[in-house]
Amino acid sequence: MSETLLRIDGDMKLAMKAQEKERTGTLRMVKAALQNRRIEKRADLSEEEVLGVLVSMIKQRNDSVEQFEKGGRSDLADREKNEITVISAYLPAQMGEDEVKAAVAEAVAASGAQGPKDMGKVMALLMPRVKGRADGKLVNQLVRSMLGGA
Repeated sequence: MSETLLRIDGDMKLAMKAQEKERTGTLRMVKAALQNRRIEKRADLSEEEVLGVLVSMIKQRNDSVEQFEKGGRSDLADREKNEITVISAYLPAQMGEDEVKAAVAEAVAASGAQGPKDMGKVMALLMPRVKGRADGKLVNQLVRSMLGGA
C-alpha cells in the first residue's frame, strides 16, 4: 500500500473523529476514486499512480471552479476550492516557475529538439520528472515558448 494512501486513511479517521464533515467527505471521495482506479487496474496502485489520480481530481475541480465562477455560483466554486486544498495536501511540494523553466531547458537540451515539431520528444522526457509537482498547462506553455511555438 502506498504511503500517500496510508496517510489519507489516517487523516480520514482523524477527520471523522473531529466531525469535520467537509474534509471527511472530500477524503471519502478521494478514497473512492483511488479504489475505482485500483479496480480498473486489477492490482494495487503504485505511489505514482496514486499521485496521478490526485492530480486528475485537482484538474477536474479547477475546471469546475472556472465554470462555477462564469455561472456566478461562488458558493459552489468555494466548495470546489476547499476540496482542492484538501487534495493538494497529499501531493509533493510544487515546483516553482524557475524550477520548471530549468527542467524544461534540460529536457529540450537532452532531447535535441529543434522546433515546435519536437514538442512530443521534450514532453516525453519532461512529464515523468514534473508529474504531480508542476501544473501541466504551465509546463506545456514553457515548452512551446522555448521551442518557438505560439
